[in-house]
Amino acid sequence: MCWERAKSFVNVRCEGLEPWQLIALTVASTLAALWLHGFLFQAESLTSRMKKKFFKLLRKTPFVGTVIQKKIDEALVDITSSLSFLRDEKDYIKALPELGMSQSEVLEKMKEYSSKGDIRWEEGKVSGTVYSGEEKLTRLLVRVYEEFAWSNPLHPDIFPGLRKMEAEVVRIACTLFNGGPNSCGAVTSGGTESILMACKAYRDLAYEKGIRRPEMLVPMSAHAAFDKAAHYFGLKMVQIPLTKSMEVDVQAMRKAISKNTALLVCSAPQFPHGIMDPIEDVAKLAVEYKIPFHVDACLGGFLIAFMEKAGFPLKHRFDFRVKGVTSISADTHKYGYAPKGSSVVLYSDKTYRSYQYFVAPDWQGGIYASPTIAGSRPGGIIAACWATLMHIGESGYVEATKRIITTTRYLELELRKIDSIFIFGKPEVSVLSIGSDTFDIYRLSNFLSAKGWNLNILQFPPSIHLCITQLHTRPGVADHFLKDVKHGVEEIMKDVHAKTTGMGAIYGMAQSIPDRSLVAEISLAFLDGLYSTDAPCSDKHMNGSPSHR
Repeated sequence: MCWERAKSFVNVRCEGLEPWQLIALTVASTLAALWLHGFLFQAESLTSRMKKKFFKLLRKTPFVGTVIQKKIDEALVDITSSLSFLRDEKDYIKALPELGMSQSEVLEKMKEYSSKGDIRWEEGKVSGTVYSGEEKLTRLLVRVYEEFAWSNPLHPDIFPGLRKMEAEVVRIACTLFNGGPNSCGAVTSGGTESILMACKAYRDLAYEKGIRRPEMLVPMSAHAAFDKAAHYFGLKMVQIPLTKSMEVDVQAMRKAISKNTALLVCSAPQFPHGIMDPIEDVAKLAVEYKIPFHVDACLGGFLIAFMEKAGFPLKHRFDFRVKGVTSISADTHKYGYAPKGSSVVLYSDKTYRSYQYFVAPDWQGGIYASPTIAGSRPGGIIAACWATLMHIGESGYVEATKRIITTTRYLELELRKIDSIFIFGKPEVSVLSIGSDTFDIYRLSNFLSAKGWNLNILQFPPSIHLCITQLHTRPGVADHFLKDVKHGVEEIMKDVHAKTTGMGAIYGMAQSIPDRSLVAEISLAFLDGLYSTDAPCSDKHMNGSPSHR
C-alpha cells in the first residue's frame, strides 16, 4: 500500500516533464548526493571542519582579524626571544668554503658546535632525551659506526653482513616480546616511523577488506605520531577518552568500534603520564571484532621487557603473549641504549608485515622494493644498534632496568609527600607526571628550568613530567631533583596567584585558545626558527620574516 502511494506521488510530480529533464534531474541529484556524502564523511570530523571554517572567517573580519593578528605577532616575538638555540648566534656558514678545511680544523669547529647550549645533559638534569650516555658504550659505538659508515641495507648483496645484523636485531626483539615462530618486523629510523609503518600496513589491509574510509581508535594519551599517520595516510583518527587513572576507557573504545574500524591502539606506557593502558582488555575487543591491535611500546618497550626479571613484575601482560596483539613498536634508541635513529616495528604474523612494504615493479631503474619509508638507510646506525644489544646483553638490561625502576619508585614516593602537587595515575614504568590543583604547574616548570632542569611540558591537563633514565640513577641526582622541587613549591606558595611568565605562560595561553590553527601557526614559526641562519633581532618579529608561512 505504501509502495503504491509512493509511486503515485512520484508519477504526479513527474507529469509534464520531458525525458531530458528527468535525466538531468537524476544526474544532478546523484552528483549532489555524492558531494553531500563526501562532505559529511571525511577523515576529519564535520564539527572540526566547521570550527576551522568559522575561525578562518572570523580572522578575515576587519577589526577582529587585526586584533588577532596583533596577538599572534606578540606571541611570535615571545617565542623568538625564548628560543635558546638562537641566542648569541651571529655568524653562520652560508656557503661552502673555497678551500676545504683540514681534518684538525673541522674537528676544532665541531668542538665549538658541540659545546653550545646551557643545558648539560651529562649531569642528569634532562627528562629522557639521552638514555645512557655511558662513555665505554659511546667509544664502542663510534668504532662500530666507523666500520659500517658507508654501508646501506638497500644493497644487501653488497653488504650481506649488515643484512644479517638487521635481521638479528628484529629476531632478538621478537624474542623479547614473546613472538611466535611467525613473528617478524623491521628496523626503522625511530618510534614515529615504526608507528607510521603499522598504521600504513593496517590501512592497506582495511582497503583489501573493502573498508574505504578506515578509522583507528586511539587513546587521547597516545603519541602524536598517530596523528601524523592519520594526516599522511588519510586515516580517520577517533580519539578515545581516558579514565580518571589516565588509562584508556575500554568501554568508550567498544562503543566507538564501527564497520570502518581498521586498528585499535594502546600504549605501554603512554608518554604524557607513564601509564600502562589496559592492553589485555582491549585485546579482547580486538579478538571479538577481528580488528588488528597495535601496542605502542616505543618509550618503555626495552624496560617493560625486563621488569619481571628485574624484580618489578607488571600487573598485566602487554606483548605477543596476549591474544589479539598483532603488532608492537619499541625504540632501541631509548631504553635499548642504541644511538639515535633506530627502532623496531614487530608483527605477530608475516601477513601483516607484507602490507607495510612498498614495491614499484615497473620502474625503469628496475624493480624497486623497500620495507620502510626510506630507501637508502644508514647502515652504521643499524650496526651500532646490533652492537649495543650484543654488548649489554640480557643481564646488563636487567640491571639497568632495576636501577631505573628503583629510582622512579623512590622519586614517586617522595614527590607524593610534597603538599600542593600530585602524581597523575599510578605509573608503573619510568615516567612521573606532576600536576597541581593549588597553583599553575608551569610556574614550577619555570623554577626548575632556572635551576638547570629540562622537563617536558604537557597540556590538557597542564602538567610537567620527568622521564627517568640511567643518568638519573647516578648518586645524588634524584635527591637534587627532589630538593629543587620542594624549594620551588615553597617559593610558589609564598604568592600562589603570581603571574606565570616565559614558556609556561605561552603554554598556558596556547591551551586557552579555541582556534587551534593559531597554535599551529605559532608552532610553524618555531619550526622556521630551527632552520634560521639569520641573527635574531629583538625589534623584528618572526611573522615579518620571508620564510614565515
